Amino acid sequence: MSPGSIDSLERMTPAELIGLVRNLIAEVGRLRAENEKLSEALAGLRVENRTLKDEIARLKNLPPRPPHKPSGMEKATERPEGGATDDEDRTSKRRRGPGTSKLKIDRRVTLTIEAPAGSRHKGYEEIIVQDLMLKAETTLYRRERWETPEGKRLIAPLDGGIVGGCGPHLHRLVLMLHVQGQMTCERIVELLTGLGLAISKRQVGRLLTAKLERFRAEDEAVLRAGLAGAPFVTVDDTGARHAGKTCFTTHIGSDRFTAFRTGPGKSRLAFLSRLLGGAARYVINAAAIAYMRGADLPQDVIDKLAGHASLIFPSREEWMDHLRALGLADRGVTPDPVRAASEAGLWGAIEAEGLLSQAVIVSDDAGQFRVGDHALCWVHAERLVHKLVPANDKQRNAVAVAKRMIWWFYRRLKEYKLAPCAERASLLRSQFDRIFKRRTGFATLDRLLKRLLGRKDELLRVLERPEIPLNTNASENDIRAFVTKRKISGGTVSDKGRQARDAMLGLAKTCMKLKIPFFDYLGARLGIPGPAIAHLATLVSPAPS
Repeated sequence: MSPGSIDSLERMTPAELIGLVRNLIAEVGRLRAENEKLSEALAGLRVENRTLKDEIARLKNLPPRPPHKPSGMEKATERPEGGATDDEDRTSKRRRGPGTSKLKIDRRVTLTIEAPAGSRHKGYEEIIVQDLMLKAETTLYRRERWETPEGKRLIAPLDGGIVGGCGPHLHRLVLMLHVQGQMTCERIVELLTGLGLAISKRQVGRLLTAKLERFRAEDEAVLRAGLAGAPFVTVDDTGARHAGKTCFTTHIGSDRFTAFRTGPGKSRLAFLSRLLGGAARYVINAAAIAYMRGADLPQDVIDKLAGHASLIFPSREEWMDHLRALGLADRGVTPDPVRAASEAGLWGAIEAEGLLSQAVIVSDDAGQFRVGDHALCWVHAERLVHKLVPANDKQRNAVAVAKRMIWWFYRRLKEYKLAPCAERASLLRSQFDRIFKRRTGFATLDRLLKRLLGRKDELLRVLERPEIPLNTNASENDIRAFVTKRKISGGTVSDKGRQARDAMLGLAKTCMKLKIPFFDYLGARLGIPGPAIAHLATLVSPAPS
């Protein structure tokens, strides 16, 4: 403010000063309103920009980058209130070196040193050194040949572990490098040729799919054992490329097993089919009829299906012929009777085979996973609030308060899992209502809270089943290995390659959860002398003691 303006203010009368202040207040109000409009427009442009970036990534067949950083709710609620300090927490999480006391000593070497005369021997100082010997070994097999009197030729058989001129140890190394090491075939060839082997990319590819049926059968048995015996499964999906087309990979797992299944779609029909191991089998039973009623199928359609003499259909072709014979294939009504009846038939087959009989499906609220006894992931629910873009201070404060209350409630749910009881469950239900029935004045946030209130039963499933997780973090962690594989190696071309990728990644993750070295597992399956590894399906679902 210039000296002249100060002098002019001093010469103004009180009434003139009051008028000037009122004008300034009005101007400030106008500027504030204009600033809020600009902030709202900027927030809208940010959302539009993010949407356009996602669309560009989709057109380029690239996965969109997450538009928001994680909120940090899971990490912030790991320790109950009043727990250790940050310094104590950092100390407790500090990692130590490898436990050398568990190592088996293969060789002992005593090192000596010349000491001057008069020195006294003070014993030995021991240090354990780990090393690895990796060298190429080429064996010439002289196979004896005979010709019988009948003219039949006999030749001595090769060892069972040899595949296309490659021994079992090389086979295991290639699988380890590709599955656990996430190395491409080109880099594996480069590494092996550097070690002195003469091997081509075609041979490496053959090793990755050799003896595939054995691994696929075990992977399928692991999935069935997990679905039959697990108290819960967490599910998720991600994009995949196969044969030059866009596909989707579904992850199904628990704390004891992991399975991946890739196919052209991610509808509920596709999900139910993958739960059955990819086989299309349809059964009309009580579970299927209940599913059809929940899908609002007309009662006359349900009666036709339930009252027919044939209730079990082993293939999709027979099932579709049955629907056409009943006159259901040509109905142009909503809900689509073919789709709803097919989903019900698959769900009936799942029930008939004893899968998911006691398991809760925990998902991120994707529509295809909302079947059976279903629970929602709290991290994904909170993320909806975290992703909101407030336009002014009032909205920012409303979002911050809502997040604090959700974090507080999430911590209480974690404490409940450690010591569940009916009284605490009732209290948590009432607290949930108080949090999500609030109205903040921020219309978008209020709609979101109302939406989450409508999913109360699925968000509070843990009160009935405290053994289930509160989130799908385990699925996201498991599926990260698949995403890394996709980024490094791209897609698959042949069906064998797709099946090998899904089966081997699933078996590797299952071994990790069962605390079995994948190296030992591969050795046991390829006939290499070493630790005996039981069939993984028996370990995933152990017999009751």
